[in-house]
Formats: sequence, C-alpha cells, structure tokens
Amino acid sequence: MPQNKLVATTAATAISVAALLPAHAQNVEPIETRQDLMEENGDSAKAGGAILKGEAPFETAKATAIFSEMHDVAMKFGDYFPEDSKTGNDTEAAPAIWEKPDEFQAALVKFQEDTKAAMDAAPQDIEAFKQTFGMVTQNCKGCHEDFRIDKDK
Repeated sequence: MPQNKLVATTAATAISVAALLPAHAQNVEPIETRQDLMEENGDSAKAGGAILKGEAPFETAKATAIFSEMHDVAMKFGDYFPEDSKTGNDTEAAPAIWEKPDEFQAALVKFQEDTKAAMDAAPQDIEAFKQTFGMVTQNCKGCHEDFRIDKDK
C-alpha cells in the first residue's frame, strides 16, 4: 500500500506543477528565424558601415547587393511574429509589435519600400550611397526604438 500512495502522490504533484505552466509553450521557431534574419540584416548594415568608414571600397555592385540583402530580409521578417512567439529564446521583440500591429506593419512596409528604392537606385558613387544608406538605416533605428527591447540597458 505505501508504494501505491507514493505513485498517487507523485502523480498529484506532477498534475499540480503542470497546472502552473502556461497553457501553451512558446513557439521558438519563429523567434529563431527572425533572430537569424536580423543577424543577416546586421551583417549587411556592417558591410555598408565599412564602406562609409573607408574600410571597404565603394562599388556599385556591392552597394546594390547590400540593399538587395536588406530588402530580402524586409520582405520575410514580418511573417515571424505569431501570437505564441512573444517571449522565449531570449527574444528582443517588444510587446508593442502585438499591441500596435498597424504601426509595426507600417514600419515594416516603409523598410520594404525604402530598401527596394535603394536597390533599384544602384548608387553610382559614395555620396549617393551615403544618402541612400542613411535613409535605409533610419528605418532600422526607428523600428529598434519602437519595437525592440534593448537588453543592453
């Protein structure tokens, strides 16, 4: 009989603990995907920054490739924010993404449009690149300020 009591107590404890857990587990797959996409975008931004600092030569083909890579990310990024991916996996996505979906969508569309325009413009010199790259990275800054949790603060 003591063994049956142990089994019953263990089962009751497991059920009690399970009841304390969230109703559903967080969906980490879209979190990982958007983190990978932002890492790609960051790599493109770093490549552009290297050109601006004179650490890499300006080439129209390279500038166009940078904007093309950023546009590719912009076109995919918005697909990875389901309701069940608000927390977990060390996400930096701010609650404002889900609280203000129209504003988030507008920011995303602006980034898509600006990266497309930059890609199509194919800057022919460093001055044109500086202006276009500045316009595109303003999107990054604005979105990070409004829709990203800065974990470094």
